[in-house]
Amino acid sequence: MSRGKAEDCVAVIGLGYVGMPVALEAVRVGLPVIGFDVSETVVSGLNAGVSHIDDLTDEDVQFMLSKGFRALSDAAALSDAAVVVICVPTPLDKDLGPNLEAVEAAGRSVAANLRAGQLIVLESTSYPGTTEEVLQPILESSGFKAGEDFALAYSPERIDPGNDAFQLRNTPKVVGGLSAECTRQAADFYRQLVDEVVLASGIKEAEMTKLLENTYRHINIALVNEMAQFCAELEIDLWDAIRCASTKPFGFSRFFPGPGVGGHCIPIDPNYLSHRVQMRLGYAFRFVELAQEINAGMPAYVVRRVQDLLNNQSLPLRNSRVLLLGVTYKANIRDVRESPAVDVANALNDLGANVSYVDPLVDSWAVGGREIKKMGSVNEGLNEAHVAVLLQAHTAFDHDEIIDSGTCILDTRGVLSGPNVVRL
Repeated sequence: MSRGKAEDCVAVIGLGYVGMPVALEAVRVGLPVIGFDVSETVVSGLNAGVSHIDDLTDEDVQFMLSKGFRALSDAAALSDAAVVVICVPTPLDKDLGPNLEAVEAAGRSVAANLRAGQLIVLESTSYPGTTEEVLQPILESSGFKAGEDFALAYSPERIDPGNDAFQLRNTPKVVGGLSAECTRQAADFYRQLVDEVVLASGIKEAEMTKLLENTYRHINIALVNEMAQFCAELEIDLWDAIRCASTKPFGFSRFFPGPGVGGHCIPIDPNYLSHRVQMRLGYAFRFVELAQEINAGMPAYVVRRVQDLLNNQSLPLRNSRVLLLGVTYKANIRDVRESPAVDVANALNDLGANVSYVDPLVDSWAVGGREIKKMGSVNEGLNEAHVAVLLQAHTAFDHDEIIDSGTCILDTRGVLSGPNVVRL
């Protein structure tokens, strides 16, 4: 692509934690980029130079604007794009099936403005078959045929929010197209943005790649979460066993227990696959269902451990003061959506505990319609609490300060040690 032609621009639909890194990298390599989002708040904020995601700074957005990037809510400009990348959310419905309304809406917007020769790439995570069975018919309602009049491909997003070591540029990009020519066009586009492109044999294989990756993580996290529960009963330090096992140079991958799984991938993506297997083949994906049961039960297990620690102090849970340290779903990011801390706080509130929190990245936090009290400092919170629970190991937390407080600590991340610390 050559910069300067309107019809050569890259259009990114969905300007969240997936779409914005794609847009930024495209700008960095000199491509003209436009972005689309249904949220007027997101659009106006970006056009004012303000980032709304952890992985991009305000300075990054201002750099993009200086190079011609604009965020839009009117899809008419999609006809100017040579490449359209769809990065919209695919949340789970109550039946644990994927909600594809955003993908369908994006597809309709593209179809209404489709022109011959465009490359359309879906990055949103869903079950294998989504691109061909859901998106392709919508696009072809334009009268153009995929694989002939326009190229269609799938490339799973592999963004890991807050990961400073691996970002879009140095994470291999998997690409699978409707045809060999579609794959080639998509690969040529992404080679401008990333160091390595991996070619899948087709669209379904590319779609399966993301689900395989996150199902693998989901199941192994469930394994160590279940082990953490019986290791506590057997008085075994599981973290130390993991440390020792990690010295084996082959045949072992390190996973850690925690208060539950959070974020927009691990607790969600495997259910897409499980739902697809059940709907199409009529039987359960048993590993995923068991992993979901174990991981979803971890917040309740954390609350039971808090009750045990209070019992040791001859205190009931009701009216006891419980401090939560770190309430985001991942360390060193601001995002509290899908955080296991939500279920922990809800359960503690329902049982009558006085819950407060400290998180340097979260200014206010409401759970179940109730505002959770934020303490002014870690020290203030620990001095008032009967029990503190380290739910997220932000690097901003001073481990010595937490340990030296003398407050009883339940460490769900295995990073603290001391006479007043009990690991999950």
